[in-house]
Amino acid sequence: MEYKSSCRLLNIGLSISLAALIMPLSFILTTLTTTSITGPAVYAYDVMETDKDNYGRLNFVSSTTTNASSSFGGGNATSNATITQIPDAAMGPIIPEKGYLVEEIRDNLYWVTDGSYNTMFLVTDEGVVAIDAPPSIGQNYLNAIAEVTDKPITHVIYSHAHLDHIGAAGIFPKNATYIAHQDTSAELKRAMSLTQNSSTIPPIPTISFPNNYMLQIGNQTLNLDYYGDNHMSGNLFIYAPNQKTLMLVDIVFPGWVPFVYLAIAEDVAGFIKAHDIALNNYDFDTFVGGHLTRLGTRDDVITQQEFVSDLEKAAGKANNEVQFSDIAKQVGRFDNPWLLYSKYIDAVDKNCVETMSSKWEGRLGGTQEFMSTHCFAMTEAGKVNPSVNAILQNNTMIASPN
Repeated sequence: MEYKSSCRLLNIGLSISLAALIMPLSFILTTLTTTSITGPAVYAYDVMETDKDNYGRLNFVSSTTTNASSSFGGGNATSNATITQIPDAAMGPIIPEKGYLVEEIRDNLYWVTDGSYNTMFLVTDEGVVAIDAPPSIGQNYLNAIAEVTDKPITHVIYSHAHLDHIGAAGIFPKNATYIAHQDTSAELKRAMSLTQNSSTIPPIPTISFPNNYMLQIGNQTLNLDYYGDNHMSGNLFIYAPNQKTLMLVDIVFPGWVPFVYLAIAEDVAGFIKAHDIALNNYDFDTFVGGHLTRLGTRDDVITQQEFVSDLEKAAGKANNEVQFSDIAKQVGRFDNPWLLYSKYIDAVDKNCVETMSSKWEGRLGGTQEFMSTHCFAMTEAGKVNPSVNAILQNNTMIASPN
């Protein structure tokens, strides 16, 4: 059976860096002009024309490896390129040649995207409240704001501390009010104390808070809420009640599976809980997730909640069915513990991926490419994290017949 090496722990862990995350999408998308694929994964932008309109379809080209032995253990392998067309649910709006799209969500709340990252800003009577500053959008963020208003940027909100979302905040006025959770502020201060080039660190927040903060300017309101660690410490729920819009970054990826390893979640249990908080605590019909091709809806959050629930069950099943002792017998040697563990991880991941793929391939974009990383994140958290272990046990009991 073919096993997709582009999704495995070592290939992804070694090949993806923060620099790749913050690159403009135009740097990553290339026209597929050759049948020889040497890297673990490349993107191809296949421009498809119809009689009615032109639109771009993002295809993921991944290297698949057929190998009788574990890819950790070497052996003879053959590689070939396979192109997976993303489902229609993952398709987003056309990005104009200028490199970004800006549209009004409702009542002077706008979103801006380059097709890879997205964020939102609010126009008030006094000025503009900008949320985040993805480097991939960069100067085009200011261009987008200038398209809809000539009011100054008076406030800047950080969703969390990750540089791929706030790394370009230096483009905003120095006299603006910068607002973030206290954990985000602490991380930026720590980075400032370590760096030899302070210009690489986003401005330190002028206002920080431990739990909740309401920003009200005229008749416009933004609620900034913190419920504990999820993607990372300090990651906020940003809610615009007048516009019924919720922004929650790096948790839900409308139309897509999350980025690798459950979006590199620092707290898997918190990542799981964030879906329930979004659906139970907020009245929203528009969702801004910070990434990829389009805005989301409440149904997108429900869909990913279902995906994560299925992943919990599949991870619990894999952890129960794949026994380390059985893998050790198959390997037959014990002088290299990491070889044993690599074979065991392969077997657990494969079990989980096979359970998940039958339902989710073709439903969410990136399923084939990243599923193995999500299985690894959930199965490993289920083994070592008490909270996740309890969640997986509960789901396994529910899924198992009496």
